[in-house]
Amino acid sequence: MSTQSDITAVILAGGRGNRMGGKDKGLVMLSGKPLIQHVINAIAPQVRHIVVNANRNFSDYQDFGYRVIRDSMSNYQGPLAGILAAMQCITSPDLVTVPCDGPILPDNLVQRLISAREAQSADISVAHDGTRLQPIYALISSHLRRSLQTYLNSGNRKTSLWYTQHQLAYADFSDTPETFINVNTLEERDRLQYEIGSHH
Repeated sequence: MSTQSDITAVILAGGRGNRMGGKDKGLVMLSGKPLIQHVINAIAPQVRHIVVNANRNFSDYQDFGYRVIRDSMSNYQGPLAGILAAMQCITSPDLVTVPCDGPILPDNLVQRLISAREAQSADISVAHDGTRLQPIYALISSHLRRSLQTYLNSGNRKTSLWYTQHQLAYADFSDTPETFINVNTLEERDRLQYEIGSHH
């Protein structure tokens, strides 16, 4: 039985930010705060520990007060490389993954991922927004580390394909699809900033 107190969250901020002109997404400002600060504020009450996966601007990320880890593989191998790096350094039995560019993630994300995994006796549970899978919002058992290492070593990078090699549960978030908005471009950031501003 997994409880939130046993879980480490990894915030994945290790990407290249290609669609944002190479900017480091986690540090892009939204409503006066870096994107990653919004993510920290949302996930911190839901877990015991947080680690940040980043491959540049290391000291900037350390300023948020959490352990910062680099990919153990070189050349930006995608989210799974960040997940593996987290698995290699944590002691928790479970890891929750969230992207640094998802600033309004659900406040019951972890609880629902746990419930789905237990109800379906799975190794991994992934959020589904009612339309599609949200593969970066997942609860993964730490004992899958070796499997993930093997998968990446064989040259594969696709997150959802690795998931399907294991017992997989879907956590239904069809009631809050808007909480999975990702800020991939500065235009998306501006649009979201406008929406946040108009709600206050």
